[in-house]
Amino acid sequence: MRVNKKYSCLPAEEKGIHIINIRAIEDIGYDQHESTLLNSLSKNPDADCKYGLYFRDGKRKVDYILVYHYKKSSAGKTLTRRVHHNDSSARSTKQNQPLPGKGVQLEMGESEPHVDYHEDDKRFRREEYEGNLVEAGLELERDEDTKIHGIGFVKIHAPWNVLCREAEFLKLKMPTKKMYQINQTHGLLKKINSVIQKITEPIQPKVAEHKPQTVKRLSYPFSREKQHLFDLSDRDSFFDSKTRSTIVYEILKRTTCTKAKYSMGITSLLANGVYSAAYPLHDGDYEGENVEPNDRKLLCEEWASYGVFYKYQPIDLVRKYFGEKIGLYFAWLGVYTQMLIPASIVGIIVFLYGCATVDENIPSMEMCDQRNNITMCPLCDRTCSYWKMSSACATARASHLFDNPATVFFSVFMALWAATFMEHWKRKQMRLNYRWDLTGFEEEEDHPRAEYEAKVLEKSLRKEHKHKETDKEKLTWKDRFPAYLTNFVGIIFMVGLTFAIVFGVIIYRISTAAALAISSTPSGRSSVRVTVTATAVIINLVVIIILDEVYGCIARWLTQI
Repeated sequence: MRVNKKYSCLPAEEKGIHIINIRAIEDIGYDQHESTLLNSLSKNPDADCKYGLYFRDGKRKVDYILVYHYKKSSAGKTLTRRVHHNDSSARSTKQNQPLPGKGVQLEMGESEPHVDYHEDDKRFRREEYEGNLVEAGLELERDEDTKIHGIGFVKIHAPWNVLCREAEFLKLKMPTKKMYQINQTHGLLKKINSVIQKITEPIQPKVAEHKPQTVKRLSYPFSREKQHLFDLSDRDSFFDSKTRSTIVYEILKRTTCTKAKYSMGITSLLANGVYSAAYPLHDGDYEGENVEPNDRKLLCEEWASYGVFYKYQPIDLVRKYFGEKIGLYFAWLGVYTQMLIPASIVGIIVFLYGCATVDENIPSMEMCDQRNNITMCPLCDRTCSYWKMSSACATARASHLFDNPATVFFSVFMALWAATFMEHWKRKQMRLNYRWDLTGFEEEEDHPRAEYEAKVLEKSLRKEHKHKETDKEKLTWKDRFPAYLTNFVGIIFMVGLTFAIVFGVIIYRISTAAALAISSTPSGRSSVRVTVTATAVIINLVVIIILDEVYGCIARWLTQI
């Protein structure tokens, strides 16, 4: 087998290719189904390629990865590949021409390996789908030399003309050459801001995007006819990794496969098992001394590290790397955490006030005074005896720590805090919308899950046998009724189970209190309340943890159906 020396070589100490956890990123619709695909591309210590982020020529960047399973001959016959390089025009590539690394020829004296019907059908679908991607302008390269046996990869690169075409089609806003000055504060307000910046400098992330900007580029929907408006001096960095991945995924979604007549793109192929995963790559590694600087490494050092928990978030870099939706989410999380600081300070003050006044609380003083010698009625009939009020002294003193006159002020404060938090977030959101050019941005509807689309396709195929012409199919109430009924019964069961457990804990508290009250040991009778409360809390905790896992599994199953 001949392998280009420029391809796929990592030093022995490197960790390999790391991919994004796609399930957390919904704004570009990435899908990753198997965690075993991590770090699975082959490594060759004799090559020079940069982190496996490029094609074999070391120039074209990998914008997306398709992963599939394949079966080799059970007799252990080895297949050799002919490496074909893409020519300058991807559109001129024939559909039946093998992809780079895809062409397969058998060695001398070997017979064709046996492939079952399903695997053969998947292979034909992949070939046609990848041929359609090439016709759409994408450049592909196949790699089956991986550490995991039976796993193949198709690397996808979007050339410049495809990026421009899709950016115009999607009306993506891109920065232009036009720049304007951002008005700065003057007078007393400027001095106050400078003092605040000096004070907060140690907790600011060391990221260029986080520094105050004095100029801003005007953004405009990209147009190929108006390319003179944009700064195209560096075409490689004009479309960042996030934008390139978004464009490629849009092409993957709308590219269909005629062998699967009702295929709706990559989502259906993932649902049918033709491909096992689809995802973009990170911009590089973040571990090691010789790692080149990149946004991922910077985010790891200044954001995703416990050592910088006290710093502000580099929210602009998060938006640049993960997109607007993820950036807005973490911006909201940062505002929420920031607003919790004054609430927690006031709560601590209220608690300390309770600690300071616990010896002056008249109800607890009366309960703890042994001289009063107040005798209380039995807690239960027949078996329980009379008890002294002073035995509840510890409980009364502890309750005063959290229930004192200052808690009234705390409740009023939290009501005002909630209103202030909402208004503060609205202002923050509008500032981010202006800074990120999100004005006029309309949130697209979430795309249907691949399993749902597969269900619709099955229904379409069934109806095709009865009617020659069918409209666009949707699941009707008859199709949904079994799932709705299962959902309803499941939810009722879970709610009933919760009530049953709560009732069981109440019965446990009553029975345990009665058992300890008639205990023959004085220590057991004196610590009835503490023992019952502590054990009930532990039982509640264990039940909540168990039911959380059970309900999570049931919820995922109900979503699938």
